[in-house]
Amino acid sequence: MRSRSNSGVRLDGYARLVQQTILCHQNPVTGLLSASKEQKDAWVRDNVYSILAVWGLGMAYRKNADRDEDKAKAYELEQSVVKLMQGLLQCMMRQVEKVEKFKHTQSTKDCLHAKYNTSTCSTVVGDDQWGHLQVDATSLYLLYLAQMTAAGLRIISNLDEVAFVQNLVFYIEAAYKVADYGMWERGDKTNQGIAELNGSSVGMAKAALEAIDELDLFGAHGGPKSVIHVLPDEVEHCQSILCSMLPRASTSKEIDSGLLSVISFPAFAVENMDLVNVTKNEIITKLQGRHGCCRFLRDGYKTPREDPNRLHYDPAELKLFENIECEWPIFWTYLILDGIFNGDQVQVQEYRDALEGILIRGKHGIRLVPELYAVPPDKVEEEYRNPHTVDRVPAGKLPHMWGQSLYILGSLLAEGFLAAGEIDPLNRRFSTSFKPDVVVQVSILAETKDIQTLLQKYGIKVETIAEVHPIQVQPARILSHIYVKLGNSKKLKLSGRPYRHIGVLGTSKVYVIRNRIYTFIPQFIDQHHFYLALDNRMIAEMLRTELAYLTSCWRMTGRPTLTFPITHSMLTEGGTDIDPAILATLRKLQDGYLGGARVQTGKLSSFLTTSFHTELSFLDLGCDDQLLVDEEDCDSIDNDEYQHGGYPQDDINKDNVKDELDQYIQHLLQSTAPKSHLPPICQTPGQHHVFSAEHTTRDILSMVAKAKGLEVPKVSMYLPSANVLKKHRKSLNLVDAQPRKDPDSDLHLPRDRHGNVDCQSLAEQLKECPTLQDQADILYILYVIKGPDWDMNLSGQYGVTVHCLLSELYCQAGINQEWGLIRYISGMLHKRVEVLAEACTDLISHQKQLTVGLPPEPREKVIAAPLPPEQLNNLIYEASGQDISIAVLTQEIMVYLAMYVRSQPSLFGDMLRLRIGLIIQVMATELTRSLHCSGEEASESLMNLSPSDMKNLLHHILSGKEFGVERSVRPMESSATSPAISIHEVGHTGATKTERTGIIRLKSEMKQLDDQMTQSFFFSGQSIGSNVTSPRSTRCSSPSSPSGTMSPTGLGGAHMNWDERQGQWLRRRRLDGAINRVPMGFYQKVWKILQKCHGLSINGYVLPSSTTREMTVGEIKFAVHVESVLNHVPQPEYRQLLVEAILVLTLVADMEVQSIGGIIHIDRIIHIANDLFRQDQKAHGASEYFLEQDPATGICNLFYDSAPSGGFGTMTYLSKAVATYVQDFLPNTSCQMQ
Repeated sequence: MRSRSNSGVRLDGYARLVQQTILCHQNPVTGLLSASKEQKDAWVRDNVYSILAVWGLGMAYRKNADRDEDKAKAYELEQSVVKLMQGLLQCMMRQVEKVEKFKHTQSTKDCLHAKYNTSTCSTVVGDDQWGHLQVDATSLYLLYLAQMTAAGLRIISNLDEVAFVQNLVFYIEAAYKVADYGMWERGDKTNQGIAELNGSSVGMAKAALEAIDELDLFGAHGGPKSVIHVLPDEVEHCQSILCSMLPRASTSKEIDSGLLSVISFPAFAVENMDLVNVTKNEIITKLQGRHGCCRFLRDGYKTPREDPNRLHYDPAELKLFENIECEWPIFWTYLILDGIFNGDQVQVQEYRDALEGILIRGKHGIRLVPELYAVPPDKVEEEYRNPHTVDRVPAGKLPHMWGQSLYILGSLLAEGFLAAGEIDPLNRRFSTSFKPDVVVQVSILAETKDIQTLLQKYGIKVETIAEVHPIQVQPARILSHIYVKLGNSKKLKLSGRPYRHIGVLGTSKVYVIRNRIYTFIPQFIDQHHFYLALDNRMIAEMLRTELAYLTSCWRMTGRPTLTFPITHSMLTEGGTDIDPAILATLRKLQDGYLGGARVQTGKLSSFLTTSFHTELSFLDLGCDDQLLVDEEDCDSIDNDEYQHGGYPQDDINKDNVKDELDQYIQHLLQSTAPKSHLPPICQTPGQHHVFSAEHTTRDILSMVAKAKGLEVPKVSMYLPSANVLKKHRKSLNLVDAQPRKDPDSDLHLPRDRHGNVDCQSLAEQLKECPTLQDQADILYILYVIKGPDWDMNLSGQYGVTVHCLLSELYCQAGINQEWGLIRYISGMLHKRVEVLAEACTDLISHQKQLTVGLPPEPREKVIAAPLPPEQLNNLIYEASGQDISIAVLTQEIMVYLAMYVRSQPSLFGDMLRLRIGLIIQVMATELTRSLHCSGEEASESLMNLSPSDMKNLLHHILSGKEFGVERSVRPMESSATSPAISIHEVGHTGATKTERTGIIRLKSEMKQLDDQMTQSFFFSGQSIGSNVTSPRSTRCSSPSSPSGTMSPTGLGGAHMNWDERQGQWLRRRRLDGAINRVPMGFYQKVWKILQKCHGLSINGYVLPSSTTREMTVGEIKFAVHVESVLNHVPQPEYRQLLVEAILVLTLVADMEVQSIGGIIHIDRIIHIANDLFRQDQKAHGASEYFLEQDPATGICNLFYDSAPSGGFGTMTYLSKAVATYVQDFLPNTSCQMQ
């Protein structure tokens, strides 16, 4: 008999350790591991981590086999792993109905359970009795299912299990917008069952999605049907959200040691090495102790001060846990593994030595990893005074099986029994490796021969969509429908992937379906979903953004291929030329660069060999699923209608034999093909509008509500306004609102013999309408009274519903570029931006909160955590009241904010809560200022801005740049009725500094002359404002003023001439206050102030010092709490003065004084400063006329408009006011106020 080698002896020692600490807990029937002898339940996460040591030991035996018994031992260990993974799969498959529900609801009540009965695989607690939603646990299972399958283990045995795993992919792919309870099962650290977005869950989901993509679950024995498919855009969403969160772990945890599992083994989810190092250093600096690392700051679990009789903590109680948090040795095992995978032997040895010193010696000398080390109850005060000095005692489970497993695995790797590649066969450890530059292949296609000819005129040679045959080109929505069939299983009652937007990464692949090649047009060009694609300048801008996105995010082999069609909607209004914005973009594409992205244009067929191909085998012939439920209906589809909805394919199916896939695609396209049931507008000369131009949507809605006996909220979202059609104004008046008369008196709606609205007669009036706006008003009344599905029986045509005609009207308004009308109809149709939930999550993950609707709460709704798309959409409409256009505009603004937070995060660096309702108000206010018009006209102008101009205006608001507004008349042949307005940046391009000075001086002289003329006109009862007015008022909602005083001098604005510079600081404060901008480090400074006083009183609301007992200085929750108090201030300029006053107060807080008072009233400080300012101004001869005060706040308008610095600056007076207010608490040696 051969003697046992030294390595064999050492392996046998590890085998005994594994048997006595892990496998002794494995159930022989289910394969699950119970948590300990006392706790018999099986946690999903703990089971996967615990079995890793068994898997690693099995591979080590196979690799270092001295004799046949070693190979048998390897097989036995590997089968223990397979049994556990199959047991966990059985547990989850028993809850298949939850997987199906969760795909649509993402609710904490519809999720898979976190733990199961070890003996039966059944659930052990109710849905609401545990923090079950732990996306990281399900993701960890999928990650190791992929790794183990790639390593040769056969875990999945049939196609039903494959379908279930595919649905688990759908379950976790939305992790970036799912608030869960995280890896510690507690959610918010107060342990009150509050779910939050967790970096550990997002990162683990990202790793699992990447690992399992295109993996054959049957391994070497599989085929196309056992391959798992993942959409790359979902992976990239997780990646971007994760990177925006790190090193922060969640809203309530500024750092968490659990992130080690994301930045290193096992997920390796972060590609930026600098971000990995920053996060790791934060963990080591803030959380590491002498016995391991704390989980997070102020973690009360198993500390001597924790009350074991209740799960939750009182908010102020968290301060008690500071500096006595339990330390967990498991995190040193992560750092050992991190060092091994990074090749850092110094780190490996350092943490191995440290870990050896805290392991517990068990029976026969085996080394056990304890769950945690706690401060002894009698040493708590000593540890408070001198952190990390007290010797702690082991507590909790012994061994902690999860930590024990990682300790054994690290030892096997460190001692050379395993190589890093064996435990990571999918090479996730190389995620931070260098990525080559990406060249985006762009295929420009003409929709028709005529467009091809137009492009040739400019030297741009392209193919038509028909000429690329046999390649088929389809819209992105078709790919979304196709993916609905993925993972479909009738046996398990699984519906497959929910219908969701496909991003540009997904549409930049080439697809092979039933041996045919398909390419898909990006979603942002699809006009059937949301109106942004109706604006050609917006398309050009989004193309630039998407190309940059592809360049930075493409991770697949081959190049991305973007198909860009030039359609009839990209022509000028007469259809005789290419839109200038599109033409300029095409020329840049041909140059090889667009927005910093390298591109290559060419024929689609020439790109096939260098593109990334995906074969969608789940649609192959012979699959159980039928694409068409009713084939007879689909056979009757007219080809002409099909071509309207999609793109013509002249050479396809010439023999008229259509297979099922062709019929399915045609059926989908035909469902969105335009119909022609709407009567054309009546252009009869002298034709009157159906309704008076003074009636708005609210008037019509009020009348409809009265007819139905309903109450309409009286809350108005209108700007203060004058009569819209009043052509002569005596002065610029932005405050006085005209009283609205009873709308019933002028609407002149047809009535039946009972006095009710005669809806059928009203429907017939559609034929007599002179504008699309009139048709929209009639349809809106019918929509509210009869509902969207009312059959109008128009001209004897049955099946034509209100919804059908609204959809037609939407298309017609899109052709005419009537943006106010488009938004109005979009609101009626409840259109939702496809990427709305993603946009919301993007903002939240960048540590921003959102509010929708106008303040105050409860009308203004706060969004602090990601929401499912439908729930988010409903919340926006609810917050907008009856103002449907505002609801649509809110979605639009949210999407633009998300675009900017991704591309220009510096714009948001000093903002925490983005109040979209106030942003809309400020946009309207800025138009009022620029156009010198009434609030209602400015609101109409805002609603009529094109999407690109709306985005541009938002950028100017966020950046604080000056901008100009151009207002022009549309061409005579245009059928549009809304005014044409555009936004442009004000600058001096091409001028030198000297020239700019001369320009400013010349403008100043011209301004003085112009002001004299303007003054004479104003006081003679004339107005020289814009003489271009809309033919009639667009029926859309109008946002109200962000404060009661919108003119630079409040109510006196009409009587004073202000130089442009005189109003700039008021405007700056108003903008900053409305978008909640604060100086960098502001919230941390507030935290320090609260440490030295009893609280801050702001506008009657107190921010108590006890807040610091619950929340740490770097916690997002604390910043949100401060914002919630500041947001009670309705005037944005006053809010900004409060911020400035608090900032001055922090200078006092930095002094070495124990206390600066009890409750500090910030409002009083501001009023002291205001009084000092007025005294100085009067001393210098200023009259009361110039020192007029804002009636809402009592602050001098000139003080609002003062620069912060300088002898008469706000900071000077605020400093004096603060010194006066707190002088009793300052040391005698401090400087006296001058």
